[in-house]
Amino acid sequence: MKIDVSDVKANLTYKNYEDDLFEAKGSLEEEIPMLQEEYSRFFELFNLHMIGVGMPDDDEFFTQLESFLNDTMIVNLKEQVDLRINKNELEQEFIEAFKHYRYYFPNKVVPDIYTCVNGLNQSIVLADSLIGVSLDKYLGADFDYYPRLGIPAYKIRNMHQQKIVSDAMYFWATTEYPINLKASKVIESMIYQGSMYYFVEAMQPELNDTLKIGFTEKQLEFCQNSEANMWNYMAENNLLFSTNRMDIKRYVDDGPYVSVFSTESPGRVGAWLGWQIVRSYMKNNPEVTLKQLMENQDYLYILNQSGYQPD
Repeated sequence: MKIDVSDVKANLTYKNYEDDLFEAKGSLEEEIPMLQEEYSRFFELFNLHMIGVGMPDDDEFFTQLESFLNDTMIVNLKEQVDLRINKNELEQEFIEAFKHYRYYFPNKVVPDIYTCVNGLNQSIVLADSLIGVSLDKYLGADFDYYPRLGIPAYKIRNMHQQKIVSDAMYFWATTEYPINLKASKVIESMIYQGSMYYFVEAMQPELNDTLKIGFTEKQLEFCQNSEANMWNYMAENNLLFSTNRMDIKRYVDDGPYVSVFSTESPGRVGAWLGWQIVRSYMKNNPEVTLKQLMENQDYLYILNQSGYQPD
């Protein structure tokens, strides 16, 4: 999976909207037209959909935006972002990931990356050729706002800077390559999710598996040690071909753990197993490109050709 991308040009636009917005704080009416021109689509996305203050031609826009920027929590979040997030490092990580993207998908558009502080709303927001990253959702597992807001511990564990790029690449992949709408079986969701993590792996080959999928070292170890048992359990209990939405939720979606596999298991064990199936498929079919994998919506074909057999 490791490739030389030193000569690949990412051509990435990366901007920290929160810095420019807070700098404009004292003279919004004067500065907003320039911000609107510079940030264009993201400006609209941020104001309309992320913080809900409307647009400059709305009567209450400036009052509401000023109120947002002077809110004690928002001011504190911006201070914490400046303190806890290494923005230059983050930009370099994005450039490196999108160099890999350019290598594998030379004809695809590289999205613009915009960071922001949005008051702990969505972590990653996607629009046409654009990724918005809410840095205030990645301030570290020790950031005291998160538990006070009732965010579950299993989610807080992944709210730190090292998860930003892998989250962004994962969500970008899901918009570029959405799941086959006819896919209704647990195994199909497993393999689809597996291909998304395989994509993240291709974009960030140096990243530890724990960060690609968001497991702790112990959870990853549990999965590796229990792989055959988990796979056999799902096969023997006819779960793999179940079309019950609750089964997909239980085994593939995020959660604190999967109760039938013990509290030591992570949520999303089905997605992790799907990732191992996709890895096996790509290993046993070296002629298949990443592009072909991502475009293949016949998940049962991938399973059948994977030669996957955990022991």
